Amino acid sequence: MGAGGSALTVSAELLAKDLTGRTFIVTGGNSGIGYGTAAQLAKQKATVVIGCRRLDAGQAAVDEINAANGNSGKLTAMVLDLASLSSVRKFAAEFKKSHSALHCLINNAGIMNTPVGTTSDGFETQFGTNHLGHFLLTNLLTDSLKASAPSRVVCLTSAYHNDAQGKKGHIDFDDLNFERRKYDGWTAYAQSKLANLLHAHELGRRLAPVGITAVSVHPGFVRSNLINNTMGGLMQRVVDPYLVYGEGMIEPWEGIQTSLHCALAEDLIPGAYYAQNNSPKGVVGGWPVKSPLPEASDDAVATRLWEVSEALVKGKGL
Repeated sequence: MGAGGSALTVSAELLAKDLTGRTFIVTGGNSGIGYGTAAQLAKQKATVVIGCRRLDAGQAAVDEINAANGNSGKLTAMVLDLASLSSVRKFAAEFKKSHSALHCLINNAGIMNTPVGTTSDGFETQFGTNHLGHFLLTNLLTDSLKASAPSRVVCLTSAYHNDAQGKKGHIDFDDLNFERRKYDGWTAYAQSKLANLLHAHELGRRLAPVGITAVSVHPGFVRSNLINNTMGGLMQRVVDPYLVYGEGMIEPWEGIQTSLHCALAEDLIPGAYYAQNNSPKGVVGGWPVKSPLPEASDDAVATRLWEVSEALVKGKGL
């Protein structure tokens, strides 16, 4: 589907597809668009594993979704803290023990514009959580995806990989963790989301020959708790009308359209970028569309990021 002004929506045929026997992982599936994605897949009778930091929150989401659609037993929650490489390893190992197949990994979880800080492994918080955690998870599960081919990897990025509140997206290989330059939450977010896009770009090249299709997704500017680090809940409620009508904020159901399309459609282009239209306002989306940022389609940068990321996670015991 080409670019344009109206919202892109999943076809009725895809939403009616019987997913019995298909296994999905949705990171961050206990809230926001991850929750909506997991709920829709479960409604279509898929086996869905929600990866989340707190098991109680994950189980509450599972119980709520099961109560709504009666899909008891096919939706489960497992602990996954993407800011901890040991947690990522444990999740992958436990998933493999309990599931013989993986047809789609949806790298959905993310944080935005956080205060300066590091993960438990010493990486800048947003780069470590949004990119390196998912990078390691994908590597550890690639054999499961390969055994279940044709299969998918869907990496959520953001239109802010290009420009996050005036901060241009760029992978600073000389200072990935802001050890020398002054920390800025939006600069760090843009770098992490560009890393997500480039990860999918490189995955597409590496994994297409073995039947695994990887793509990146910009879901849109979605009403969710992701914005809490930028403005508190009360402030968000005050400015909510402006965010909707002035900035193009969309509802969670609209925000899961691109993720669902990329998880279910047959005609995806490996490594491509799929983006929701006009969210935030002015963003030109498409299924797929070319990023306006030249670095986002730079093969050399994508390959270098892969090699650097592999060295970083291996340095922590992969």
